[in-house]
Amino acid sequence: MAGKKYRNAAALVERRPYTISEAIPFLKENKLSRFDETVELHINLGVDPRHADQMVRGTVVLPHGLGGKAKRVVVIAQGEKAKEAEDAGADFVGGEELVDKIQKENWLDFDAVVSTPDMMRHVGKLGRVLGPRGLMPNPKTGTVTTDVVNAVREIKAGKVEFRVDKGGVIHAPCGKLSFDNQQLAENASSLIAAVMKAKPSAAKGTYVRGITMCSTMSPGLKLDAGELVR
Repeated sequence: MAGKKYRNAAALVERRPYTISEAIPFLKENKLSRFDETVELHINLGVDPRHADQMVRGTVVLPHGLGGKAKRVVVIAQGEKAKEAEDAGADFVGGEELVDKIQKENWLDFDAVVSTPDMMRHVGKLGRVLGPRGLMPNPKTGTVTTDVVNAVREIKAGKVEFRVDKGGVIHAPCGKLSFDNQQLAENASSLIAAVMKAKPSAAKGTYVRGITMCSTMSPGLKLDAGELVR
């Protein structure tokens, strides 16, 4: 059962679409916790992800980052690319020995994994470990690349990876409640624009069926999707 504070906040939500400029102040004014809550977008799409040609997946570097702790990045590379990754600020860099450490010791003290293409024959062994956690490197998200410098910098800067779930919904963060209103609005708009850009050609009918904004502990606010996806 929802707590009293949540029920009180939910009672204030009007049964109408909100603009982003209305939703953000509402979330701040009705903050329910002492910690710095994450602001999230939940985007309901008119796609059937059971079909590969309707899968929606992509990344976006938010203009104001995500706030909070910087992500810990592992780079699987060798030679010059390993040195480049270290210089770019990767937290852990290695080759086959790092793959073995993840596989044999179940070591998962990181938030993102980048691999050079030549190392994927080794990284492929980690599918069962990294896949369910959304950490498996993938060319579509820029984490299988020879440009390890840019990959590391983007992740550290607050790159968000999004992927439609089985129900056709994308769930993704767009900042912290401590951000100012304009920063949150620009981050949210950038995320929505990236989802629009990722629209598969096989998608028919209405692509974006609804967008909800909330913070970690708050009720959701239905956004005016028509205003956002023009």
